[in-house]
Amino acid sequence: QVQLVESGGGLVQPGGSLRLSCVASRNIFSIRTLGWYRQAPGTQRELVASISSGSSTDYADSAKGRFTISKDNAKNTVYLQMNSLKPEDTGVYYCNAIISYVNYWGQGTQVTVSS
Repeated sequence: QVQLVESGGGLVQPGGSLRLSCVASRNIFSIRTLGWYRQAPGTQRELVASISSGSSTDYADSAKGRFTISKDNAKNTVYLQMNSLKPEDTGVYYCNAIISYVNYWGQGTQVTVSS
């Protein structure tokens, strides 16, 4: 079991950057998969980026080349660096951990990209 707390969201202009953080309540070194999901109003939650216990990463096509997922095992923290933000990146961003085939979610952090 794990509790996840996200932070770092906010309002940013198109082309700007944000870094999201997700702090876990336990050691993340052995967590098989950690990820960031996005949910825009009226849409389903979708995977943005994920990172494995071995630090292999995967990205949605919309995030490739602009977003970077990383983790700091010593701080029990997962990051999502988002650059060149677009209005379509707007949504609530959720941190996710999969432990023993069970999904755990944070409360989400709002990201709004608007001029």
